[in-house]
Amino acid sequence: MDAQLLRSTFAVVERRAEHAVAFFYSHLFWHHPGVRELFPEDLRAQRDRLFAALTHVVTRLEDPGLAEYLAHLGRDHRKFLATPALYAAVGTSLTAAFAHAAGAAWSVEAEKAWTEAYGHVAELMLRGAEQAEAEGEPPWWDAVVVRHERLDEDLAVLTLKPRRPFAYRPGQYAGVSSLRVPRVWRTYSLANAVRADGTVDLHVSRVAGGAMSTALVEAVREGEPLRLSAAGGALTARTAPGVPRTYIAAGTGWAPVKALLEEVAEGPEGVEARLFLVARAKEYLYGRRDAERLRERIPGLRITYIASAPEHPRDQATERLLLALRACGHWASHDVYLAGPHALLAEAVPALEDLGAPHIHHDRLPEPDASLRPLGTAEWFLSRPDPHWHDPAARAPREA
Repeated sequence: MDAQLLRSTFAVVERRAEHAVAFFYSHLFWHHPGVRELFPEDLRAQRDRLFAALTHVVTRLEDPGLAEYLAHLGRDHRKFLATPALYAAVGTSLTAAFAHAAGAAWSVEAEKAWTEAYGHVAELMLRGAEQAEAEGEPPWWDAVVVRHERLDEDLAVLTLKPRRPFAYRPGQYAGVSSLRVPRVWRTYSLANAVRADGTVDLHVSRVAGGAMSTALVEAVREGEPLRLSAAGGALTARTAPGVPRTYIAAGTGWAPVKALLEEVAEGPEGVEARLFLVARAKEYLYGRRDAERLRERIPGLRITYIASAPEHPRDQATERLLLALRACGHWASHDVYLAGPHALLAEAVPALEDLGAPHIHHDRLPEPDASLRPLGTAEWFLSRPDPHWHDPAARAPREA
């Protein structure tokens, strides 16, 4: 693949991303009208995910891990009922949209490069889907809600019971779909270690404008069906026995960290560990009760709770976290597991690297389920939206 040509044309298209995506979907649905029913009614979030995936691929063309990423993406896309014919249709419409948006920057060479590149991407994704089928992995797992606990108006804990065994590791996440929001999938961390009864917990914070999070918090009831996609993510335990570790959880980032700590509590060896549980204000530390229970089960666990003072801006929680981290020692001997809003990760990871932490484990989850950004796509990739914290004081507008 001509990586330089792909990147240079994508840079032109990306500046007209809104126009390019509108053309792409119009072209796809005009030439393949039956495909429209596979997509959600509101395409705004889908638009962002499309360009996020394209950006990921274009910026990592030489990355050895790209093939694995695309294979997993192909596995995951089975939940959208993606077929080889759909891949071909998407490729044709994507090339047409890029040619339209690039204008004079488009050339015969550019079209050849993008056609070949997309063919390679589609081949790797289809290969991943075929492998999943050969292994007997379903495109999704049907599950039922067996418990729905509303912690406050904007936060709920859902316990799901998959109808068939659902394999995952503590710290991973899964896509969730509800009939209340047709053809929409949103990603949530699994908030518990593996249980004998197969149930899994989700911590769902309602996002302003988020159809899925609003449905899961406000509308879904016990006994209602949901779907889970295959588990993914790399925030899984990989620390050798006896090695100290530090866990940092902010907001609903507590969900995967809680799962990791439950796994430690069930293990045979003693562990020296420290937990920093972060929230925007003291009253938002919803995980405190479970953290104290885990401290009783893990004798070597020390917990620090961090929140902004009532009279200070909400982002003071991050500042207090960084101060607390700098006050600790022995970073060279600690493995670090970190989960929380993107902006907090962006500040905490470099700080931990400066402190000498050799192994810092974290995931970059998809953005929360909302179409909140007022910026054009080009500006959005340069200046990401503010992170979403669980905030009971900020009431989201209700949807009709």
